Order: sequence, then C-alpha cells, then structure tokens
Amino acid sequence: MTFARPDHSIDLDMLPRMPAWVTSARAETLEDVAFLSGAALNHLHLVLGRAEVPQALLRDRLALRAAEACVAFSGRLERAGDLRDAVHLLRSGDLPGPAGETCLAWRRAVERPLSIKALGRALPTLEPGQTATWLDAGQGAPVTRAAMVLEVVLREAPRADVAALILADAALAQALGWDHLVPLLAAGLKRADLRKRGGDLRFACHRALISSAVEAVRKAADLARQAAHLKAVAPKLRAKGAGDAVEMFLTRDAVAPSALPLPDRAARRLCDRLVELGAVRELTGRDTFRLYGV
Repeated sequence: MTFARPDHSIDLDMLPRMPAWVTSARAETLEDVAFLSGAALNHLHLVLGRAEVPQALLRDRLALRAAEACVAFSGRLERAGDLRDAVHLLRSGDLPGPAGETCLAWRRAVERPLSIKALGRALPTLEPGQTATWLDAGQGAPVTRAAMVLEVVLREAPRADVAALILADAALAQALGWDHLVPLLAAGLKRADLRKRGGDLRFACHRALISSAVEAVRKAADLARQAAHLKAVAPKLRAKGAGDAVEMFLTRDAVAPSALPLPDRAARRLCDRLVELGAVRELTGRDTFRLYGV
C-alpha cells in the first residue's frame, strides 16, 4: 500500500466548529432542548461527511466511550484502559468477561454498514426478528424515534441496557440517513435516565445528544489532524507491511504490536518509530503488553 503525499491545501482547522450558542445555551423546555439537539446533530452530520475525518477510527473510539458508560451503568469499575485490555489482549480460547463483552458488542455494532445482520453480530443473543421489531418500534423525528426504541426495549427487557442503547443509536442513525451506527446516546445519558419514560426520556435523550455530538465533533477534528500527520510520516517507514499497519492505526482505537502484519520484533520497532515521529501514542503506560493508537 502506498500513501499520497499530504495535500497542504487542506486546512484541517477549517472543519466546521460547533456553534458556541449550541454549547452555551441552557435548555429548560423540551422544545428548547429539541432545537439544540437538532442543531448539534446537523453539525455532526456535516462533519461526518468530511473526507479528512477517519470515520472508522472515530466510530471505534466512540464505541469505547459508549462501552465505558454501559459498564458504569451496570455498577462495574472497568474504565477505558481495562476495556482495551479485555479486547486487544484476549488470547485464543479466552473469554472477555462481562465488560469485555460489552466493549466487543459496541465495536461490532460500528464496524459494518448498518443492517439487521450487522446488529446480529453485535447482539448475537437476539433473534433477527426481535431485533427488527424493536428497531421499528420508534416513530416520528429522529430523536423521538430513538427514545421510543430505548423505552420499548428497556420495558420488555429491563436488564438489556447495552442492546437497548445500541438499537436506539441504530434507530437514530437510520432516521438521519447514516450508513453506520455512531455511538452517541450512552455516553450522554445518566444511569437514572434509563428508568425514565415518555417525555422525560425524550428530554434526557435530547440533552444527551447535545453533549455527545459536541464531543464527537471535537474528537473528529482531533483525529483528522492526527490522521493527516500519520499519513504524512508514512513514506518514512521502511518496514515491509508498514502501509497495512498504518491503515490499521487509521481504523482502530487501539492496536497491539502482535496484531500488526509484521514479525514481532519489526512490529515493536515500527510502533516505537511511530511514537518517535509523534504519529501514534502508547496508550497503557506499561513496559510490556503495550497498546498503541492515533
């Protein structure tokens, strides 16, 4: 794989920024919060359409954030670093544990274009017919539709927080015309919000989407800059298979050297070189069993 030289005519600071009035306004009524969430989602929609944004990497990083929120909802203590370990250091035949399963569910939900089959990979315990029924439970505008799906799933399966939130985000993505699920609701909701119903739940979902859309736009801008730098330094990498390795970093939240398409020693040297060039970061702070990401 070869990489074109970076186009210096592209100014990544020109990615549209979320208007200040969206982030600073206080919404006291359902009408106000609905207006602000609509504005935030519209802005995110524009950012997601920009070629500079590494879409798969953004979705994977948002999936980690959603998984962390869901694990916290269940009362567990694992955080992002623990979830990365549970997924990326998993050996053949090992079980990821409850927190790892949650992280895998979200990662699988965002990997492929949105469909019942793709959701089935993320939620294998659900029958396709049940998934389709729940996904179609919402009606109306996008956020209302998502809130209705969330409410129906949690009413019929009170312990299925992860499935409910994944399906609610899927309903939102469908309503907005997005090809892939973008994890937004889980990170913005509070645990108590999952017990709300009707207008109270819609209000909570609108509020959650404002904060999550703002954060997603910020992450998109950061990742666009970092991805551009990684592509710029890629021609300096001499290792065979370096191009495929760079592509992995551009699509995944975290990568273990052992997952790269290089011999072990060469993979570790490549990771060290990318850290030296400021193109990736070491994410664990450990001397062994390290993980790297943009």
